Amino acid sequence: MSKTIQCISPIDGSIYLERHALSPEAAKASVEAAAAAQPHWERLPLERRISLVLAGVTSLGTMNAEITTELAWQMGRPVRYGGEFSGVSERASYMASIAETALAPIEIENSEAFIRRIERKPLGVVLVVAPWNYPYLTAINTIVPALIAGNAVVLKHSSQTMLAGDRLASAFHTAGVPSAIFQNLVLDHPTTASLIRDKSFGFVNFTGSVAGGKAMEEAAAGSFTAVGTELGGKDPGYVMDDADLEVAVATLIDGAMYNSGQCCCGIERIYVCEKHFDAFIEKAVALVEAYKLGNPLNQATTLGPMANVRFANLVRSQIDDALAKGARALIDPALFPDDGGAYLMPQILVDVNHSMRVMREESFGPVVGIMKVRDDEEAIALMNDSDFGLTASLWTNDSERAQRIARSLETGTVFMNRCDYLDPALCWTGCKDTGRGGSLSVISYHNLTRPMSFHFKKL
Repeated sequence: MSKTIQCISPIDGSIYLERHALSPEAAKASVEAAAAAQPHWERLPLERRISLVLAGVTSLGTMNAEITTELAWQMGRPVRYGGEFSGVSERASYMASIAETALAPIEIENSEAFIRRIERKPLGVVLVVAPWNYPYLTAINTIVPALIAGNAVVLKHSSQTMLAGDRLASAFHTAGVPSAIFQNLVLDHPTTASLIRDKSFGFVNFTGSVAGGKAMEEAAAGSFTAVGTELGGKDPGYVMDDADLEVAVATLIDGAMYNSGQCCCGIERIYVCEKHFDAFIEKAVALVEAYKLGNPLNQATTLGPMANVRFANLVRSQIDDALAKGARALIDPALFPDDGGAYLMPQILVDVNHSMRVMREESFGPVVGIMKVRDDEEAIALMNDSDFGLTASLWTNDSERAQRIARSLETGTVFMNRCDYLDPALCWTGCKDTGRGGSLSVISYHNLTRPMSFHFKKL
């Protein structure tokens, strides 16, 4: 009998949804159907593929009200934030707008003697393994360009957000994308690994934990299957002496606390110059104290539960470790009674250092450590003192200074005076334990296709 996969709602701990994982045989048959259908999809005119994909995104938008409530039940995001469709639409529209240029042949020569050019060919079947924290945004980053480029897509969504996979499949199928070309499959880990080892996919895109990324690369080892990974971060912000303090505090605290801190590129460490440190702390505490922790179905709630009790307990242990090593917690627990479950109070920690887990491990919860720094050199050293490299944000009015610092940072994206945002025109990428690869931008199309050279000599 196949494995039963459950989604436990963080709202009340109930079983919100359960599904049976596909058997290895059924999974193999589904992927083979995708491979068989892909050549026909590739032969469709690019304009037709773009039209069908954008229609799928539009169809998804008609479901947004229901999706917003489903997200609250599945992973705890408050309904007041309205789901993810605005970001999905922005990214899909941009990727569609650059497709013709990004996929265009590179013409070297077309003369009486030779035809020489490089074309972009789809990779075949692309596996997208999507996470629960932004179940639509993260998935769409690969789904849209993969389909537009002529690939078939198999989506394996997180058990925490299985309905997101259902919704995406329904939207694209309703819009006319063939069911074999876009498939949402419920797979267990062994079956997924087996499919990868058997060379079932031309490309695997995984967003999730470091351990999960290693498992994907191990499964692909020796198969020559390309694997793109985005494995989280420990993203820092650096507030300089010429920063707009009000903007810096408001944006960084939102970056740390939004989605209950469950953002891959959420702010987890803040370094503040001596000039602004005390004022920054005072303003940050006031902002956090104003949050409303509670049921995400309530419109007044600004901070919902974490997606799983296990995740909340991990963050609690990181905070306890910091306090035992001399850190101070600035948010009064009396403001946010702790039920010991998924509803985790927000916290600001000072007197922290890099010996503490909360400053080194990915926290993925509503907690942030704040340190005072003397100068740019100390800030750079601390920002780079991490196993992760996804984003970093610099807060200054001096763009030249910011560029100098940025080039010294070991990270995928550097922001100035903003954070926690994916610009679809820029490559979303990382380094170190954050993984490798890149989504969005023209780079995404390059990663989801292969170059094919034409060298024709005319006689």
